[in-house]
Amino acid sequence: MIKEDNIAAISTASMPSGVAIIRVSGDSPLDIAAKMFHSKTNVYDFEPYKLYVGTIDCGNFKDFGMCVYFKAPKSYTGEDMIEFHCHGGQAITRGVLETCLKHGARLAERGEFTKRAFLNGKLSLSSCEGLINMINSQSVAEAKAGYYLYRENLLKRIRECQDDLTYVLALIDANIDYPEEDIEQAELDDVKNRLVTVEEKISKLSQSFNMGSKAKNGVQVVICGKPNVGKSSLLNAILCCDKAIVTSIEGTTRDVVEGFVEINGIRFNFYDTAGIRESDNTVEKIGIERSKKAIETADVVIFMVDATSEFSQIDEDVYELCKDKNIIKVVNKTDQQYNGEFDGYDIKISAKNGDGIEELKQLIYNKAGLESFNFDGDYLVERRHYEALKNASESLIKAINAICVMPLDIITIDIRQALLYLGLISGETADENVINEIFAKFCVGK
Repeated sequence: MIKEDNIAAISTASMPSGVAIIRVSGDSPLDIAAKMFHSKTNVYDFEPYKLYVGTIDCGNFKDFGMCVYFKAPKSYTGEDMIEFHCHGGQAITRGVLETCLKHGARLAERGEFTKRAFLNGKLSLSSCEGLINMINSQSVAEAKAGYYLYRENLLKRIRECQDDLTYVLALIDANIDYPEEDIEQAELDDVKNRLVTVEEKISKLSQSFNMGSKAKNGVQVVICGKPNVGKSSLLNAILCCDKAIVTSIEGTTRDVVEGFVEINGIRFNFYDTAGIRESDNTVEKIGIERSKKAIETADVVIFMVDATSEFSQIDEDVYELCKDKNIIKVVNKTDQQYNGEFDGYDIKISAKNGDGIEELKQLIYNKAGLESFNFDGDYLVERRHYEALKNASESLIKAINAICVMPLDIITIDIRQALLYLGLISGETADENVINEIFAKFCVGK
């Protein structure tokens, strides 16, 4: 276990609440607690993992609260830890933290508690990433994807691959150490079969990234069309709030307006774009260019036309921009006089009255390829993991193709490289920059 100095932080939200938690971890948090917490039981006699009621003495004021001691290594960080549970007033919470700092702790950095858990072998790097995904989750799918990582489900599958590759290396190394005993063809076949099996596992896991990234990051949906077809009204109807300004004046939306909503447990990020047309207005032209870029990166594009007007050249120009995308063609304003020109479109709605909005949401969900999404499935959600697995797969394919062609010691280079890539996921071979980048995503108190 890595012994560290004492760090302290507020682990609950920075807002008035019923209860707040101040956490201290390091080599001697009990010494700090002994100076601050007074109860019938002496702090040094605390039974681990048991809450004790008492007075938290902050010098200028006192609070009636609780204290709990977590004994190393059976603690979150793997070090000795204590937590003060006080009333959640902001002045009280800050006062308890400042008293901890006065008695020898230092303020924790972002994610430092979890980083210590990683360094002390309590969590893998992928588990830490799952934890921050859970904290930041905004949908059921994001929470489940984070939990999958946090509970080491991905790590278990990576470990299986690492064990198989380690066995293959041992088999090859034994032959290299004793060259007078030529490796049998059956053993060569076993080596190849094991490498093929591992590569297939890795490839299958990599293929889940497309669906997994949608579970974590949400689906990007862009609403486009000529000015005044009702794009902003549709965004407001989907979000059930007045997110975008709606007027009868063309060009009201000058920039991309966004919002998100959860559909069937998946987060969908909607973008209302500026009406695309030729314009001499500098601000509007910038908005139109941003709209075009949003269309390029969208998972789903809603192409909207006005049921009360004929298909114009501007409609045609907008359609040309998005026709090759994953497109849903929507006819809006069907509550007004409809000329019947757009009968072949995917759906007819009235954004103003809310007609067809729920049906459109389901259509968007299906268009995003989520009809078969299994919330209990194993999905790769981090691009970092995807890149590591893709590189590991490429290394294994090189090794497989080299069997019976190249010397065995050359083959081991690619196998070891594959192991290195797999180690990036667990954190065993991740460099300091990657580790620091991951923990910088955390709040101070976690």
